[in-house]
Amino acid sequence: MSSSPVSSPALEVLLSRASTDHLNAPAPDKEQIGRILSAGLRAPDHGKIRPWRYIVIKGKHRAEFAEQVVRAMLSADPEVPEKKIAKRRQRFSEMPMTIALVMALDPQSKIPVQEQELSVGAGAMNVLNALHAEGFGGFWVSSDFAEEPCFREALGLGDAQRLAGFLFVGTPDKPVHGSKRPDISDYMAFWKSEPVRFEADK
Repeated sequence: MSSSPVSSPALEVLLSRASTDHLNAPAPDKEQIGRILSAGLRAPDHGKIRPWRYIVIKGKHRAEFAEQVVRAMLSADPEVPEKKIAKRRQRFSEMPMTIALVMALDPQSKIPVQEQELSVGAGAMNVLNALHAEGFGGFWVSSDFAEEPCFREALGLGDAQRLAGFLFVGTPDKPVHGSKRPDISDYMAFWKSEPVRFEADK
């Protein structure tokens, strides 16, 4: 009776990744973040659109970036609660590093915009995996202010460029185990010439 093959070390790294926003210094240095973001450029890219752009915010520039976030929040909702403002200001100014995920889309391309957006998402996942592989941690957050003109101008975004969110980056303050993942058998099915059913959908 044969036993199952042993997973490769690379696969074990992927299976052990979990998100965390409990992050401290150090963040990746310039050389490290360049290599890590290079993993994002390995995402599937039908038509060679190359829609990935990464804006890195670190060091003394974090405080000013946090203020741009607050300005955008107030622009989007002048009545935003002060508690929410304080939380966002603290997170963006104190995280060791923030990476803005920019989607440089080409609406005129024969490649559907949705496929271009998925490529950016795949690139972001590659970056999160690369951060984990290098001993760092990451957390992907979205925003409700990214389309505000003042914020877009502060980042230098073009008309066809949009934000897919931000990655908070740093060194986890403790080992990251994450929540228990669901059983893959509930989320996969083998097609055998008839419609499939997933246990997860029951």
